[in-house]
Amino acid sequence: MRSRDGDHSQAFSISTIVALLLLLSSALFADEYLISYRSTIKDAIIYNEVLNVAHAMQKCSKTKLLDEPLVIPNNNAKNLKSVLLQNYDAFQAYLQKIGMQIEHNEKTYNGHNHAWTRLTFQTRCFKVDFNENFVIMTPLK
Repeated sequence: MRSRDGDHSQAFSISTIVALLLLLSSALFADEYLISYRSTIKDAIIYNEVLNVAHAMQKCSKTKLLDEPLVIPNNNAKNLKSVLLQNYDAFQAYLQKIGMQIEHNEKTYNGHNHAWTRLTFQTRCFKVDFNENFVIMTPLK
């Protein structure tokens, strides 16, 4: 809108604010999920693998851990766990990047080598935005 003195700044600032709110709305209204992962491997066989995904009951802190979020393809699914399992390799590589703990132990008994490995990702909050073609996940502190 133009004011009586011909100043366009107010109209421009209002439209700019509306455009910014529309762009940021997906980040502001994204859901928050708590995700943890644990896997136990003994002698090259996976014995136990657990992926826990739960909707956060309280708001998480707003501090981002990484600048680059995980972007994975989505086929209109709204279940985060199924999306993560469909893109398992990309998700596990991302967990390793942001802090998966690895414990490994090898022992030899009577000439036979025995090894076990435990992969653990402690429960962490993620801001998750579902779109038609992809899911954006950003870890929060």
